[in-house]
Amino acid sequence: MVEVEFLGPINKDKVTLEITNLSQLGEVLKKDSEISNWLDKCAVAVNDTLVSSKDVKLNDGDKISLLPPVCGG
Repeated sequence: MVEVEFLGPINKDKVTLEITNLSQLGEVLKKDSEISNWLDKCAVAVNDTLVSSKDVKLNDGDKISLLPPVCGG
């Protein structure tokens, strides 16, 4: 099981999923209309390290963070 957290304005509670890579996560999250709008805009971190490949292997206990873009000044 992996834990997925949604940061910033996504404003969703953490979820726990039985997945083995980020491609599977994308398929699950596309089914949620509130989150699917953010998927193409977010950076993704696995255990606090930014990743760019959807083929990253996930292990039991990993933490995935979806990081939306943030405006600031």
